[in-house]
Amino acid sequence: MAQASKSAVVLLSGGLDSATVLAIARSAGYACYALSFAYGQRHGVELGAAEQVARALGAVKHKTLTLDLSAIGGSALTDPRIDVPEHPTVGIPATYVPARNTVFLAVALGWAEVLGAQEIFIGVNAVDYSGYPDCRPEFIAGFERLANIATRAGVEGREFSIHAPLIQLSKADIIRRGTALGVNYALTVSCYQADESGRACGRCDSCRLRLAGFRDAGIPDPTRYR
Repeated sequence: MAQASKSAVVLLSGGLDSATVLAIARSAGYACYALSFAYGQRHGVELGAAEQVARALGAVKHKTLTLDLSAIGGSALTDPRIDVPEHPTVGIPATYVPARNTVFLAVALGWAEVLGAQEIFIGVNAVDYSGYPDCRPEFIAGFERLANIATRAGVEGREFSIHAPLIQLSKADIIRRGTALGVNYALTVSCYQADESGRACGRCDSCRLRLAGFRDAGIPDPTRYR
């Protein structure tokens, strides 16, 4: 691993993808400041997973901020009255959280500016994903442009880069990459309706993608299922 000589903010949910991104950033020599959100998600157990992942992968600091998106609702992940789909659906699924990645990146941008970091990492993916509009390359490119006109650092020439190293990878390729970097996927929680001990349902979109990813990668799935 290269010696850390530069800083980056890494969005860390506690799931498979964000854990892989943290490992990628660390292997690239970044001193990583991991950022998680308690946003009113029904699978809040992922925050405990994020703490374990941050510790295991050597984050310099891990910060969890409370930002209650359940106050506006509109998603099966923040409104218990909306069921989490357990079968494939057409179009953008009910698990889409309105503006979530925009909000998360905005806060990460603020922390990066305070830290003097110019790099932000996020684990969005546009290949094996649920169809969320804020997981596409167009979104990442658009936010990077915004970051550099909306901040003092940006207008003073200290430009930000938004890194989405998984965006064109299959779930199997993500798992292979993370495994090669030493990610312990047993620590991660991906399920949208995991129970209090972190056991997965095996039926939601996230579980189906994760199951298929390990199968296609030819790597044993360490996930605990109910």
